[in-house]
Amino acid sequence: MYNGRKVTEDLYWVGANEHRLALFENIHPIPKGVSYNAYLLLDENSVLVDAVDWSACRQLMENIQYLLNGRALDYLIINHMEPDHGASIQAILKEYPNVKVIGSVKTFMLMRQFGFDMEGHEAIQVKEGDSYSFGNHTFSFSMAPMVHWPEVMVSFDHKDNVLFSADAFGIFGALDGKLFNDEMDFEREFLDEARRYYTNIVGKYGPHVQSLLKKAAKYPIKMIAPLHGPVWRSNIEWFVDKHDKWSRYEAEEEAVMIAYASMYGNTETVAQVLASKLVERGITNVKLYDVSNTHVSQLISESFRVSHIVLASPTYNMGIYPIMYNFLHDMKELNLQNRTFAIIENGSWASKAGDLMEQFVKEELKNMTILDERICIASSAGEDKALELDAMADCIVASLKGELA
Repeated sequence: MYNGRKVTEDLYWVGANEHRLALFENIHPIPKGVSYNAYLLLDENSVLVDAVDWSACRQLMENIQYLLNGRALDYLIINHMEPDHGASIQAILKEYPNVKVIGSVKTFMLMRQFGFDMEGHEAIQVKEGDSYSFGNHTFSFSMAPMVHWPEVMVSFDHKDNVLFSADAFGIFGALDGKLFNDEMDFEREFLDEARRYYTNIVGKYGPHVQSLLKKAAKYPIKMIAPLHGPVWRSNIEWFVDKHDKWSRYEAEEEAVMIAYASMYGNTETVAQVLASKLVERGITNVKLYDVSNTHVSQLISESFRVSHIVLASPTYNMGIYPIMYNFLHDMKELNLQNRTFAIIENGSWASKAGDLMEQFVKEELKNMTILDERICIASSAGEDKALELDAMADCIVASLKGELA
């Protein structure tokens, strides 16, 4: 059954929503599901812009067939070949034996690697700045390598000023009938999922995103049509600014994240006391996370949001608590930069976690600041630690206000 939405006079959303998948890329939880976006242009030529995951192939094909109403599909533009978009391409090639395929040179390399049979189909390789007319609509193509695969490109429709942005500007979360950003309370319902998507999927490639943003700024964009999430037709500058901050590794907010690991609750108690002391000093943008029961994708998302991160960990086998170490490792892999850290360590004997966390931050991460105040706990904290917690809270507040030299 047809289930699409009209985007512009000639353009239709023909994608699908997914709620049965628990893990995106078999890593990241998606409790709100995910959308697979594809778009069909009905001009003098018919043009399918991208495809969908194999699980959504039937819905895609029903949507296309309904709108074509017996017409042939003339062109398929592939902006991104990753299987959550490209897995259904072979079905499209089989159903429409005369469809011409437009993509970058690396698009066709990846098609061969995935085993797609292009026999009988014209392959049109485009490069930076190339244009192609489909009748009333002319598309220009810009390469966007490593946002977040090497073959990625974006397409711009000069008639309707729509940017087809591939995985750029994507989010986690199914659309469920809604399509446009102004049909939802995006900031309340989906901003966290947009940040979690960007930081975990694309976050490593900030310089490449910056390059794409500069290219996109040359177009008079009225809509952004990504491969996941809503089509943006209002407040575009706000959403672009979020991606500008994230890709420059600039804190989105002056805020504090307290990430703690606690085996028996003693380190957690100290983290809770520190949070209370910060709030008493007027710093209310504080969030605590137990690294053992918070998925690392959420921890990374918060790390990109906040300016200050408190790491609280016990020593474990003479090292950093393993889940805390994994969190630090993901910070490194996703290129987090320009943050301020404070460190709390716990150890009943031979405490090492504090020194090791500080060493990791200094040597493995980029452009980080570590505050001088450190708290060392021997098993559990008594009232004798209250003054040290006061000192750490004061230090964090001074840093937030830019009062530290």
